[in-house]
Amino acid sequence: MLARPHRLLVTLLTALSLCAASAHASTLVVQGAGDGHGVGMSQEGALGYAEHGWSYSQILAHYYTGTELGQAPAKAKVRVLVGSTVRTLALESYVRGVISAEMPSEWPAAALQAQAVAVRTYALTDHAGGSRFDVYSDTRSQVYRGPAAETASTNAAALATAGQIVTYDGQPAITYFFASSGGHTEAVQDAFPGGAAEPWLVGVSDPYDQGPAHRWTVSLSFAAAARRLNGLVKGSFRGIEVLARGSSPRILSAYVLGSGGRTLTSGGELAARLGLDDTWAYFSVKRGSSVVAEPDRSGTSATASPSPTTSPPAIPAGPGGGAQGPAGAPESTPAGGVDGG
Repeated sequence: MLARPHRLLVTLLTALSLCAASAHASTLVVQGAGDGHGVGMSQEGALGYAEHGWSYSQILAHYYTGTELGQAPAKAKVRVLVGSTVRTLALESYVRGVISAEMPSEWPAAALQAQAVAVRTYALTDHAGGSRFDVYSDTRSQVYRGPAAETASTNAAALATAGQIVTYDGQPAITYFFASSGGHTEAVQDAFPGGAAEPWLVGVSDPYDQGPAHRWTVSLSFAAAARRLNGLVKGSFRGIEVLARGSSPRILSAYVLGSGGRTLTSGGELAARLGLDDTWAYFSVKRGSSVVAEPDRSGTSATASPSPTTSPPAIPAGPGGGAQGPAGAPESTPAGGVDGG
């Protein structure tokens, strides 16, 4: 006669346990910064610098360390893959068809001029299609929309900088750019695993970057995170442990933790799987009202990371000139001027 009450008690306790577990279900909370691969010029940062009186040459010198302004070859052409057709365009015509596709045309002239020079230089240095073509007409290189993209302000920016390109040690220097840095850019070899270091593509402070993706938060249930990380989770999903970060501090490597073990992955893979705008991310776990930071061996914390509230550097003295500026992805082969996410 005692068996039945015992079974009822067990059932009741189990139900209460399930309710408690449901009330305190684990949530992966991601606090991040920036939008894109983080290498080269932050467009939101360029906007901020322009609004604070910097010239386009000063902006370019800040983001592309140790560079100067040079001249493109006379009568330079660009081979653009549009759909399945390769179109050969005069360099300046191509630039006019890109600027407003990559940066709002109502932004200040200095920002548009910096974008024009970056676009022009990238077109001459990308070589995305090898011997067949130079650039894609989409975010794999930089977006080209032809005459439909031309506006009075962007055409003026192209004209004001006509023929100018970014050079390092006298040679054209590839000019990656992206949407928002979150306050610090990244070194190219850390953003694109397997890529070679380049002296002009190092991480620099970016205190004027204050765009809509400057700071962001993403929350996912453990179940949703496990689905997105399918193939990386051994057993039941337990969380994420960061191993190494770059200078920005974007994630270079991390473990996906499961009840059956851990799986090594990259920051780019995590961002792509979890739908994050950038690899600048810090993880914590929320259970009920409790929020606990995930293990992080990188040596940097969310509170210790480079701060965009740092006092901005002074505008450099003297006339333009690239060298007179202030001193300082998702995992894939770098293929886009702007979009890293």
